[in-house]
Amino acid sequence: MITVDMLASDTVRHGFFTREGGYSTGIYAGLNTGLGSRDDRDTVLKNRSHAAASLGVSHEMLVTPYQHHSADVITVTKPWEPENWPKADALVTKTPGIAIAVNTADCTPVLFSDPDAGVIGAAHAGWKGAVGGVTDQTIVAMEALGAERGNIRAAIGPVISQTAYEVGPEFHARFVEEDPSNARFFVPSERETHFQFDLPAYVETRLRAAGLEHVENTGLCTYADEARFFSYRRTTHRGEPDYGRQLTAIALSA
Repeated sequence: MITVDMLASDTVRHGFFTREGGYSTGIYAGLNTGLGSRDDRDTVLKNRSHAAASLGVSHEMLVTPYQHHSADVITVTKPWEPENWPKADALVTKTPGIAIAVNTADCTPVLFSDPDAGVIGAAHAGWKGAVGGVTDQTIVAMEALGAERGNIRAAIGPVISQTAYEVGPEFHARFVEEDPSNARFFVPSERETHFQFDLPAYVETRLRAAGLEHVENTGLCTYADEARFFSYRRTTHRGEPDYGRQLTAIALSA
C-alpha cells in the first residue's frame, strides 16, 4: 500500500493499493479488488476485506461505485452492498468510518482531503472522465459538504505513463479541439500520426487549474511495473482475456 505524506493526518487514512499480497491467482495474481473482473467473486471479496482491514474499517464499510468513465459524483452517507453499487466515477463523504474507493488498471486514481473540514473524496479519471471534468465535479461535491477549495489536498496515484500510452490522431484531435493548449500533453510516437499522451500531467493540470494549491503526483506507472500493478493496456498487448484492478481508498476515522 502506497501512502502520501500530504494526505496523512490523525483523522484520515488512505492508500493506493498495489497488486501485492491478496489471494487471487493466474492473471489476477495478487490483490485484485475488481468486482467487474472475471476473477472468482469470493476471492475478490476476500481481497477487498483485506484492503478494508488495512484502512481500519470492516469490509461492509468499504464502498466502490460502478465506474463508467463519467464525471458523475456520489455523496456517500452510508455503505451499500456490492450488488447494488451505483454508477459514478467519484465518491465524496464527510461520514466517519466509511472507506470510499475506486478501482483502476491504468486510469488515474485521485484522492482528495480537506482535513480541517473533515471531507474526503476519491475519483477514477480515465481520459474520458478527465476531459469530462470528473476531478472538477469532485471538488464541487466536496465544497457542498463544507470543504474549502484552498484547503483541499489531492494526490495522484499509480497511472499509465506517457511513454506507455500511445494514442491515435482522433484522440489527439479531440483534446486539441477542446483546448489548443492541450497539445503540450502529447509528443509524437514512433508510428506516423500517432502520439504519446501524458494522462497524469493532464489530470494534475486540471486539478491546479481548478484552484487546488496542494497537489502531489506519485509518478508511478502501472504499465511499466508489472510486479506491483495491474494494467489494462499491458493485458491488451499480450492478448490476455481479462485483467485485475487495484484499489485506491480513503477514510475518515470513526
